Amino acid sequence: MRRAVGLLGGLLVVLILLGVERPRGLGDVVEVRHWSYPDYTRIVVETTRPVKLKSEIHRLGPNQRANRPERLYVDLGGLWVGRKYTQGIKLGDGLLQGVRLGQNTLSTTRLVLDLQNYERHRMFTLPNPDRVVIDVYGRRESSGREAPARRMPADRRKTKTVVIDPGHGGRDPGALGLYSVREKDVTLKLAKSLGSKLEDLGFEVLFTRKSDRTMRLEERTAIAEAARADLFVSIHANAAPRRSVNGIETYYLDKNHERHSLTVAARENGVSREQMNDLQKTLAKLRVSELSGYSRHLADLVQAELVGGLPRRYRVKDLGVKKGPFYVLFLSDTPAILVEAGFVTNKTEAKRLRSDAYLEALADRIATGVARYRDSGQRVARQGAS
Repeated sequence: MRRAVGLLGGLLVVLILLGVERPRGLGDVVEVRHWSYPDYTRIVVETTRPVKLKSEIHRLGPNQRANRPERLYVDLGGLWVGRKYTQGIKLGDGLLQGVRLGQNTLSTTRLVLDLQNYERHRMFTLPNPDRVVIDVYGRRESSGREAPARRMPADRRKTKTVVIDPGHGGRDPGALGLYSVREKDVTLKLAKSLGSKLEDLGFEVLFTRKSDRTMRLEERTAIAEAARADLFVSIHANAAPRRSVNGIETYYLDKNHERHSLTVAARENGVSREQMNDLQKTLAKLRVSELSGYSRHLADLVQAELVGGLPRRYRVKDLGVKKGPFYVLFLSDTPAILVEAGFVTNKTEAKRLRSDAYLEALADRIATGVARYRDSGQRVARQGAS
């Protein structure tokens, strides 16, 4: 079988060299991105159209005769690369030697990951832009330094490191509101204030961004994975067609969802409401139940502080804790929540979200909720997740 596949690939290369016309209707590879960290590597292949995964990822042992290491491969239907990636992309990061893409048939591209140290992987596709995401987990061997220990299960982790994710940024302003309020500005100010308060409470804090810069969604959660974070808190501001809509809500990841959640998730994910169906299919394939209880408990504590702990002059409407399919909540193996801190389209809340004093008050309440989770949340969350 392997010999037959090899012969087919060789024949195809010959046909390409001879100038065989490319079939119509195929997509192209826009870019191959990667992020390498101590115990995992993320590979993202962005394409001009959705690809069809011909199968699950296959694992092959090393081929000494062909001087090939152990590898993973998957066939991507409806995609053309021709000879664009014949040299491959070298990584040598301790987990992967490199990434190769080749035209396996006239309508199928084969994606190959050459392995160095491998334990497990996960793969899924995402829309807008269309891309294939593969996370490879393992233990990197580095000379003179001890390889990092395998990450503890969620119920045994001590809550120490928190990654704060200010939503949007750079070319992506997020929701645009009254009084020239932009979501990206609100989220960055609130995140910085939250970070300071969490540090005062003894947490180690990292940010996905600390300036007004554009970030891809998959990069945000790659930072959380790299930090081996214990919690991930994504900060956003809401918007609605009707200016009377107001309040605060907190989301966590779950396979189920409320109808309203899809509208909010579509906006924050940068996709249309119709494209959320594809995201739901992706989410259904991933294992989210392990962390769902912990994320739900964290969301409950933070939401309770936000609606019940603010000064009386800042009384807010409680929109509740909700389930939602947000990219930033399922691209990391970390208990995670997304806080919608108010509506930039509401007159009262837009004015508040321009105020440093109000943002500091919000940050104080979120930090208190996170501290409550650290101090007693894991035990309760474990009971809820069982």
